[in-house]
Amino acid sequence: MLAMALVAVAITSLAVGPVALGWGRIVATLGDPANDRVARAILFELRLPRTLIGLMVGAMLGLAGAVLQGYLRNPLAEPSVLGTSNASALGAVVALYFGLSEWHPVMLPLMAIATGMLSIALLFALAGRSESPLSLILAGIAVSTLAGAGISLALNLSPNPFAAMEIMSWLLGSIENRAMEHVWIALPCVVVGAGLLMASPRALDALSLGEDGARSLGVDLRHTRRRLMLGVAIGVGGAVAVSGAIGFVGLIVPHLVRPLTDRSPSALLAPSMLGGAVLLTAADVLVRLIPTDAELKLGVVTAFLGVPVFLFHLLRERRLW
Repeated sequence: MLAMALVAVAITSLAVGPVALGWGRIVATLGDPANDRVARAILFELRLPRTLIGLMVGAMLGLAGAVLQGYLRNPLAEPSVLGTSNASALGAVVALYFGLSEWHPVMLPLMAIATGMLSIALLFALAGRSESPLSLILAGIAVSTLAGAGISLALNLSPNPFAAMEIMSWLLGSIENRAMEHVWIALPCVVVGAGLLMASPRALDALSLGEDGARSLGVDLRHTRRRLMLGVAIGVGGAVAVSGAIGFVGLIVPHLVRPLTDRSPSALLAPSMLGGAVLLTAADVLVRLIPTDAELKLGVVTAFLGVPVFLFHLLRERRLW
């Protein structure tokens, strides 16, 4: 079902936009791109990169959310819990603030990926040798707060209103006006990150029994933590680098697909990956369909989608407080 939904939203994303092409024209252009240069430019230079980036970013965020919820045993865990998203956003903001992005378009994503990796190194330094997920959560809060403070400082000291506007626009998250070079920047990071996160799914099942239970089953907790954190840093860093700060996808998707599985952490990985790609691409299609003077930012739409999930868990669990 998710695979069919993925194909459906991908085709819809190619077909929907400010310029109505029509299915006949799209099929004719795909068959012979040389016949219609306008349709070819719209499909292959504007909509195809946007669709591919939406699928990749959504898949990476959904997978990272499922992995972190299983590893940290926290239903509200997502990449921002470990500070990776904020740190990657800080790297992009630094590139915008100091004008590095004007040297070459690749500088912005490279800075985002570099600061995402740096945040993981800082996370390990703060957590120390502790194998408890709680230590990672506390260290992640510290890293996220530090990165958020750096972003606020850049906005506060921005040399002119236009620089602050550019930074804020990027922080809202969007995959509008992306090119194939952005696809090639994000693709290696997403592939490597997803490979690391899906390398040993049974370790996540063992961790659901607690650290002692997982250790008794032969799980190397230190190696598992290092592999998962590197996977999150590389994958999410590459995704955020080309899409901006898009939140809540990693939170929403595992909860949507969990009732359709046996609820074990390993069973959530592939469905969350597909579900994230479907959700983000569908949200991007929705952004294009909503009639507004200026196109809505994708991060705003996903934030509104995340609120009901928080409310649901609050109402279900408040009796425990």
